[in-house]
Amino acid sequence: MELRQDMFIRIAVMFMVLSPFCGGLADSNIWNNPYPSRDSHKNILYSDFEERPKHLDPVRSYSSNEYGIIANIYEPPLQYHYLKRPYELTTLTATQMPVPYFLDKDRRRLPDNASAGDIAWSIYDIEIRAGIMYQPHPALAKDPTGRYLYHDISADDIKDVHVLSDFEEVGTRELTAEDYVYQIKRLAHPQSNSPILGVMAGYIDGLNEYSDSLQVAYNEQADQSASPVWLDLRKYPLAGVKATGKYTYQVRIKGKYPQFKYWLTLPFFAPMPWEADLFHAQSGMEDKNLTLHWYPIGTGPYMLTENNPNLRMVLSRNPNFHGERYPTEGMPGDAEEGLLDDAGKEIPFIDMVISSLEKESIPRWNKFLQGYYDVSGISSDTFDQAIRIGGSGDLMLSDEMREKGIRLSTAVAASTYYFGFNMLDRVVGHPAGEQGKYLRQAIAIAVDYEEYISIFLNGRGIVAQGPLPPGLYGYQQGSAGVNPVTHAWEGGKLRRRPLSQARSLLVKAGYPGGRDAASGEVLKLYYDTVARGPDSKAQMNWWRKQFAKLGIELIVRPTDYNRFQDKMLNGTAQMYSWGWNADYPDPENFLFLLYGPNAKAAENHGANASNYNNQDFNSLFEKMQNMDNNEERLAIISRMIDILREDAPWLWGINPKSFALYHGWYFNSKPNLMANNTLKYKRIDPELRSRKRSEWNQPVSWPIWIGLFILIISALPAFISYQRRQRAKPQVNQV
Repeated sequence: MELRQDMFIRIAVMFMVLSPFCGGLADSNIWNNPYPSRDSHKNILYSDFEERPKHLDPVRSYSSNEYGIIANIYEPPLQYHYLKRPYELTTLTATQMPVPYFLDKDRRRLPDNASAGDIAWSIYDIEIRAGIMYQPHPALAKDPTGRYLYHDISADDIKDVHVLSDFEEVGTRELTAEDYVYQIKRLAHPQSNSPILGVMAGYIDGLNEYSDSLQVAYNEQADQSASPVWLDLRKYPLAGVKATGKYTYQVRIKGKYPQFKYWLTLPFFAPMPWEADLFHAQSGMEDKNLTLHWYPIGTGPYMLTENNPNLRMVLSRNPNFHGERYPTEGMPGDAEEGLLDDAGKEIPFIDMVISSLEKESIPRWNKFLQGYYDVSGISSDTFDQAIRIGGSGDLMLSDEMREKGIRLSTAVAASTYYFGFNMLDRVVGHPAGEQGKYLRQAIAIAVDYEEYISIFLNGRGIVAQGPLPPGLYGYQQGSAGVNPVTHAWEGGKLRRRPLSQARSLLVKAGYPGGRDAASGEVLKLYYDTVARGPDSKAQMNWWRKQFAKLGIELIVRPTDYNRFQDKMLNGTAQMYSWGWNADYPDPENFLFLLYGPNAKAAENHGANASNYNNQDFNSLFEKMQNMDNNEERLAIISRMIDILREDAPWLWGINPKSFALYHGWYFNSKPNLMANNTLKYKRIDPELRSRKRSEWNQPVSWPIWIGLFILIISALPAFISYQRRQRAKPQVNQV
């Protein structure tokens, strides 16, 4: 049967449309690939994030999701060795480890073994390497005469500028010691609201007075001009910090504070060029989000080239990076694990990191299994698919994971997840006096964290007995480490105290049966949380049930992380959940979270989110913090923990066990619970990843072929009928 030309064209078009779906299995034809096919073989690491970081300015940033970005951009003078355990400090931009020397009150040098009571000052002289350059940035762009191109612009000049890359010119310059001094000064800036100002003002000589003088200067300048205020901190000397040369600077610490060396690994003490501070302070910049909170500038291996928190964030290799080499030594077993295969090689290995917004756990997990994310945690929803429990109770990868070449890494995290009370609150806090303490203790007994770990964490954690996680000096195991308010030690095991004791405490608090003894009304308490969405519904119901055991009505107030942070800064949240990852391996880094002068709702917005203030605890903290580890320090720490357990400003919560999954193309993955700048050590094999993606995402094309066949068969009778009618038409003879 002859096929008409127009019908032939229609069928040909149909096959052209369907051909991409029925083609080969090359990356370009993977139907579910969320990334451009042209990137399939590129050296790109793919990850995800849930909440956008709020502060990328190192003077303000103090959250783990923020550090995951800026620690790979900014470079403080020191860092942690990637492979060695216990954690060992090493140099980053510094030429050598700084060793302090000591002075007495008359500025006379003391021997290195002088007692802490005789030491009035500790002097740290820090030398940085020459030749380190900043990433390309418009703040450093100059014209041929040496004039900065973008240091005198107005809001009108940037009307067509929406992101940093809209500036046409960029520049760079060498890192100097003055940049480190400038950043330390920024800790005291009245508009910085640095969370560590309160802590550092107690140590860095003159920092507190410097903050006051900057506030005066800021107010004077603000009164004289309607333009944004920029304080050139180079003009304001800080007594305890100064540059002593182009590549050397000095920090003078009050008394003896051995922990200061750990602070030198944090972005708070990374360099900041004055040019960037000025550049972002100009008119119109803040209105367009062109600030240091949005666009960091550093000397590290990566730079933030795309900041679109509603879609993705992109870190790209810094073309001006000074270079560094992968460690050549580690711990026993590291070589066998392949962790020294890249010893001595230039880092970073990865060219780009693309982090995509993922708010739900199931889509995130599916993309990991499909090979579209290179690394993944394990949520409760996916635990059974990823992990199986052996006969001896040990955890191991499931067969499905092992068949995919996925590796499991576990570590006891130097972290704590706690439930906090705002001690400024008149019901649960200090204003309620002893009644408030009894209420907190009753709730601490009623909240069954053992059950929480079993239900929501699949056993991946231990019930915390105080503020210190395992592995830190001062943490005690066994009967010596039990919180007597909530637990007892029986038969070599922890046992939570019975609910009857919680109800008795509730009576002493003035709320028998969960009702106000005076009014008879049900006690209502308010819980502010960032947990939202379907994944969190079960957890919020669980929390309500814990309080309902005591007859208390818990009202959950979900919010986004930025609004939550605002509430905490203002001291308006009644109860909250938060966590803390160790900044450095010392108990001070957790105990300072409850030191009174560090209150978050105070003027300096410190890290004490509960605004807890106990004078006995404060005095012991001030004595403990500058001591070397010895029996006396251990006894003081134990007394401090006893005070905290009695006052119960926190439900001590959970010390988590971290689980991470890595694909077979992801290398050099060793958990480092102290360091945040570990991205430069990671390596991937993009060719292997591309092959595995194709293998795991083969299109199922037979339904399309069946559908096409049915379509043709169903259309065939109509087509035959059409042809017959065409032949049956009468022929008209022309005259």
